[in-house]
Amino acid sequence: MGKRLFDLCCAAVALAVLWPVMLVIAFIIRIESRGPALFRQVRVGRHGRTFELLKFRTMYVATNSDAPQITAAGDTRITRVGRFLRASKLDELPQFLNVLSGDMSLVGPRPEVPKYVALYPPEVRNIILSVRPGITDEASIRFRKEEELLGKSSNPERTYVREILPQKLRLYESYARHHRVVSDIGILVRTFVALVRRGD
Repeated sequence: MGKRLFDLCCAAVALAVLWPVMLVIAFIIRIESRGPALFRQVRVGRHGRTFELLKFRTMYVATNSDAPQITAAGDTRITRVGRFLRASKLDELPQFLNVLSGDMSLVGPRPEVPKYVALYPPEVRNIILSVRPGITDEASIRFRKEEELLGKSSNPERTYVREILPQKLRLYESYARHHRVVSDIGILVRTFVALVRRGD
C-alpha cells in the first residue's frame, strides 16, 4: 500500500470514528472562551508551498500580532481546556482534515512556520521539504515535553532555535531520506504509546 493511500484510509477512518469527540471538544472550547473552536496557522509544506494547519484553539484569542510563535510551559495565553488538549494532543485531531486535503501526511517532519523554515540550512531544506509534513514523527516523540523544556529557559525562542531545532532538523532529514510505510506504522504505534504514558 502506498504512503498516500495509507494516509487517506487512516485519516478517513479516524474522522469517521472521532467526529463526535471533535464536536464535543469544539463545543467546550467555544463555551470556555471567546473565539473560534479552530486555530489556523500558515505553515510551510511540501516543496515549500504554504498551507493552513488546523488545530483546536488552546489559547485565548490574541490581541497582539507580535505574540511569540512558540509556546512554553506556564504560558498565560493557554486556556484551562487548552492545557488538557495540548497535554493529550487532542488539539491535533483537526489535522486529519489536512491529511485528507493532501497538505499533510500522518507521519512526516512537523511543519514549521515560515519564520523558522527560513533558518533551515540550505543543504537540508530541500530534502526536508521534499516530503509532506506530518501529524507526528520521531522528533514529536523525542520532544513530547518540549513545552516543559522551554518553560525552564529564560529565553524560550533562543533555546528553541539554537538547541531544539537543530536536533529536529537531523531527525527530519533522516526521515525524508529513509521513510517507508512500515516505519510510519512503527512511529504511529510509538506515538500512541508515548501519549498513553505521557506522565513518564
